[in-house]
Amino acid sequence: MQPCVQAGCGIPGHVHYSSPPFALLSLVTFFVSWIHRIVLKKNVVYFAEDKEEEDVSGEPEASPSADTTILFVKGEDFPANNIVKFLVGFTNKGTEDFIVESLDASFRYPQDYQFYIQNFTALPLNTVVPPQRQATFEYSFIPAEPMGGRPFGLVINLNYKDLNGNVFQDAVFNQTVTIIEREDGLDGETIFMYMFLAGLGLLVVVGLHQLLESRKRKRPIQKVEMGTSSQNDVDMSWIPQETLNQI
Repeated sequence: MQPCVQAGCGIPGHVHYSSPPFALLSLVTFFVSWIHRIVLKKNVVYFAEDKEEEDVSGEPEASPSADTTILFVKGEDFPANNIVKFLVGFTNKGTEDFIVESLDASFRYPQDYQFYIQNFTALPLNTVVPPQRQATFEYSFIPAEPMGGRPFGLVINLNYKDLNGNVFQDAVFNQTVTIIEREDGLDGETIFMYMFLAGLGLLVVVGLHQLLESRKRKRPIQKVEMGTSSQNDVDMSWIPQETLNQI
């Protein structure tokens, strides 16, 4: 700092030091630090998101050397509280053995497949499939009865690995399905409906019978006029002879 002893530079006759813009420097330093913190925070957030994406993408995928197919035994109908059975076919197209470890199925929330609704027990297989060979696996599950009439995401995974220990997972089925409500034969409403229809039919039959009977009763009896064919048919012995002569 340079001392100022000139007139008009502070108090006359006194030594005065000219102050540099410390307030401006402090303000600039504050803004630089604030921007640095924001950028650092964003980088941390982006790093966390990238880490999550890496974790999600780090899940096992299907091997290009294998193919899978699925066949639902009774069609793609999923009745609640009934057995759903399907077959999964596995084809080894590679040159090394595959070890099929397990087969699992689960119902997911249709808007978010990361949320499990019903998780079924995994079926252990531990089956070796040589190159250029096929294998078929059977699996069955029972949808819970309260799930009837609502859509759910059905995910069926086949888990296998190669001889080098590389783990693979193939989503054999990954679609939204609707659980069908189970019809348990005759319920109370159905029985009441049948009884009502039977009673209504009986009333109709009785009404028709009464209508026919009433018509028969109201029908008049036709009188047949019996004419005299000859006078010989009439006994005239009681008529006086004089009267007969006048006739």
